[in-house]
Amino acid sequence: MSPHSKLSRATLTPDAVLQLLRDGNERFVSGNPVARAHDADIAATSGGQFPLAIVLGCIDSRVPVELLLDVGVGDVFSARVAGNVVNNDMLGSVEFACKVAGAKLIVVLGHSRCGAVMGACDGVELGHLTSLLGRIRPAAEAVRERLGRPEADSTDAEFVQAVALENVSRSIAELRARSAVIKEQLDAGEIRAVGAVYDVSSGRVTFLD
Repeated sequence: MSPHSKLSRATLTPDAVLQLLRDGNERFVSGNPVARAHDADIAATSGGQFPLAIVLGCIDSRVPVELLLDVGVGDVFSARVAGNVVNNDMLGSVEFACKVAGAKLIVVLGHSRCGAVMGACDGVELGHLTSLLGRIRPAAEAVRERLGRPEADSTDAEFVQAVALENVSRSIAELRARSAVIKEQLDAGEIRAVGAVYDVSSGRVTFLD
C-alpha cells in the first residue's frame, strides 16, 4: 500500500476516509497490518504530502496513532497533547491540516485510563499542567452532575471513562465553535469531524459517529 497522491485522495469522501481508518484498526487488532516498504514510502513522500486525516490525540505512550490505525508515512497528521485538549496551537494545526493541506477528516481520539483525564478528575495542580487539566475539568463536572456523583474521582472507573468520552465530545464542539475556518469546511461538507476512544486493554478504537 503506497502513500496517497493528490489524485487518489481527491476520489475519497470524508466518510470513505473514516472507513479506511476503521479498517486499519481492525487489521491492527487482528494482528494483520499492511506490509509496508518504508524506504519506498519515504521516497514517494519526499516531494510532498497528501494526508487523508488529522488525528488529535493524547501523548500517552500506549496510543501510537499510526500503529493502531495501521497507516503509513504520509497518510495522517498526528497532533498530540495530553488529554487531547483543544488549544490555540491545536486549532492552528487542524486549520493547516484541513484548509491548507487538504485532509478530509478530523478525529479527536481519547483513550481509556487517560492520565490527564484522571488528573483533572482529582483536581491535580502542577506547574503548567494545572492550566492544561483546567481544560478537562468542565467535562468532569458535567459528568458528576449527570451521574449524580459529586464526589467522584479517578478511583471510579466508570466515571473516568465517561469523562474521557465527554472530553472528546467537547473538543469536537470546541473545534467548530472556535475556528471559523473549520466550521466553514464542516458546514460545506468538505470535511468531517468525529470522536473516537481507544481501549488500552484491547487495542480497539471505537468511533463515536
